[in-house]
Amino acid sequence: MSGLDDRRAGFQRYKQDVKRRGKPFYPYAMFHDTVMSLVVVLVIFFLAVIWKYGFFGHHYLGTVLGDQADPGTRTFVPRPDWYFYFLFYLLRIFKWPETVILATVGIPTLCLVLLLGLPFVDTRTERRLSRRPVAMVAAALTVLAMGVLTYKGAVAKEAIASEVKAAVPSWAAKQGFANNKEAVAGANLFAESGCTNCHTYLGTGSSNLGAPDLSAEGAKGKGVQFQIDHLKCPSCVNPGSPMPSFKDLGQDNLHKLATFLEASKGPK
Repeated sequence: MSGLDDRRAGFQRYKQDVKRRGKPFYPYAMFHDTVMSLVVVLVIFFLAVIWKYGFFGHHYLGTVLGDQADPGTRTFVPRPDWYFYFLFYLLRIFKWPETVILATVGIPTLCLVLLLGLPFVDTRTERRLSRRPVAMVAAALTVLAMGVLTYKGAVAKEAIASEVKAAVPSWAAKQGFANNKEAVAGANLFAESGCTNCHTYLGTGSSNLGAPDLSAEGAKGKGVQFQIDHLKCPSCVNPGSPMPSFKDLGQDNLHKLATFLEASKGPK
């Protein structure tokens, strides 16, 4: 008898046994549904408590109510909601522009396809956990990976504006605009506005979502007006750009930033 015939025969014996002995909805199915519902409610309650009161003094899932939004802020560091922390940290691992698509689309899509295909691959009638070591190990590793990535994303620290700002004098010296007051003021704005959360500049910052290194932006000869227009509406100048608008900084500050970018022609 082949393996498939054996599984079919076993399933038929199971159906006949249930038909002969019966397996009423109460208490079997009701018990299972009740236990699973209780687990789901407890998990939601636990997460709500962590969100409300924090965990060991840290609000890993975010605060209940933050400060009122300020469109012109230069100190806000954007962070995702807690259920995207795992993806947020994946972007830190695959931080090179060529691998961003792997972290944002490739890995999640592959996991989803494997999950959807599992019922078609594993056709055994056996469902006891003790006899499904591969499935149990895979599930445990998935939960562990998601948990670790979520935790790492929650506690990940961004570069503090004051730390980035401390590098401005060295930027000015290396780029040769130390005597250009407007360029120096623009460099300070660049540090305060959180630009290094996405861009890199002379080794400072990180490259997220393919954001380019701006150390030699001025060498491209785009001009101050182009930089101002781009800062006001990035997607208007560069269609599809994920960069947010900085028009709320005001025309004067935008001119300083543009001057700084145009003065950045690469280290001398």
